[in-house]
Amino acid sequence: MKAVRFHEYGGPEVLRYEDVEQPVPGAGEVRLRVAASAFNLVDDGIRGGYLQGPFPVVLPHVPGIEVAGTVDALGEGVEGRRVGDEVVGFLPMVADGAAAEYVVAPAAVLATAPHSIPLADAAALPMVGLTAWQALVDDAKVTAGHRVLVNGAGGGVGGYAVQLAKNAGAHVIAVASPRSAERLRTRGADEVVDHTATEVTAAVTEPVDVLLNLAPVTPEQLSALVGLVRDGGVVVNTVPRTPAPADEARGVRAVDVFVRSDAEQLAQLVALVDRGELHVDVDRRVSLPELSTIHAEATAGTLRGKVVVVPE
Repeated sequence: MKAVRFHEYGGPEVLRYEDVEQPVPGAGEVRLRVAASAFNLVDDGIRGGYLQGPFPVVLPHVPGIEVAGTVDALGEGVEGRRVGDEVVGFLPMVADGAAAEYVVAPAAVLATAPHSIPLADAAALPMVGLTAWQALVDDAKVTAGHRVLVNGAGGGVGGYAVQLAKNAGAHVIAVASPRSAERLRTRGADEVVDHTATEVTAAVTEPVDVLLNLAPVTPEQLSALVGLVRDGGVVVNTVPRTPAPADEARGVRAVDVFVRSDAEQLAQLVALVDRGELHVDVDRRVSLPELSTIHAEATAGTLRGKVVVVPE
């Protein structure tokens, strides 16, 4: 089969589009014929060698931790899946990923794919959708009437976070650049703050119950945003380099989110998609040989939107 791999850590130029052996599923695993993988910034960090501590991959390595595809073969002991099933999943971080024509995945991490959107587009859902779900449903426990401030709403997680918070009945304030404003309004944001033109702390004039930080801000910037959270509120943060600061004197708790694969939660996200209550945004589709150009954009800081990667 064809796959993209890197044999050494380094810049995007270390990615090679090459022939590799087709993987064989082991016990509890299935092989998928990949409809698409999706690019994540963590892929850039793993390839660059910056994340060897938490994610010690074996070289050569195939990136791609989000996948949509069709079950092609079953390993020993797999139940509940059949050849031909269309599925989505958030793959183990250190195993070979889905930037390939075929990938092996634990059956336990897979959910049935949405039937209301193209299978390839469904690759844009698993990891980022689960991040938003775990941040807002599990950790923040957003309910009707809450005021939710989403900082970094223009990114891949942000679109899902805005929708999930709005679906819960919250008043949603999205912080993003102008290019994302209209999309966020159509996804349910009640207010959109342009962080390129105004200070968020000045634009948000009433306290919020939940601050969800998705942006790589400085510790000082994040601390300033915490001042917008009401007494007894919560700060949820997804950026590892800037830990969430609590304000114990005011009863403001802090949670750092490290997303985990959860097939049951993913199935709930799929159900929302098929009911028309959650929209999957895909900015671009690129072919597998073009993956290195997406890594290059990410490295340069110019990547915009969610990109799915389709085998030729």
